[in-house]
Amino acid sequence: MSDETPERGEPTPDGLGPAERMARMIRVDQAGEYGAVRIYQGQRAVLGAGQTGESLREMEEAERRHLATFNKLMVERRVRPTLLQPLWHLAGYALGAGSALLGEKAAMACTVAVEEVIEAHYARQAERLAGDPALRAQVLEAREGEIEHRDQALAAGARQAPGYPLLSAAIKAGSRLAIWLSERV
Repeated sequence: MSDETPERGEPTPDGLGPAERMARMIRVDQAGEYGAVRIYQGQRAVLGAGQTGESLREMEEAERRHLATFNKLMVERRVRPTLLQPLWHLAGYALGAGSALLGEKAAMACTVAVEEVIEAHYARQAERLAGDPALRAQVLEAREGEIEHRDQALAAGARQAPGYPLLSAAIKAGSRLAIWLSERV
């Protein structure tokens, strides 16, 4: 018996039963996709014209599709959204616009940092979802989209952004904190 998929609804070592673990996963995934949409909206507000704006619009549309999937799962499985949604509304847009104000490469560095954290997050979730193939499939589909966005941003020169290591580390730390908080609040 795995500690991630307990039998008979027993709590796992972290004290969560299967229903609460599933609810946390859906809650944080919905919040993350919502935040991603807001990041791209902020970036497009600054860089909306030209090829970069078109790439950002396409990435935003993909995140909107992921968000719609997790919104639907929230309703179907009766999961409440994070209470921090208003904060993610503001913070996501501010992160997007702020990174874009530093230039196209900084906006792409933001995308890489966020998508690397989310891709790893989704990979961990997928490992825990062997007993829920439908949710696992949704998580893996979203993960593929995040990998695609990361690769696009890398190809667009993300690593050439001024201060890339510092910018990336700060955004990754913020993304990890947002995940932790959204699961719990």
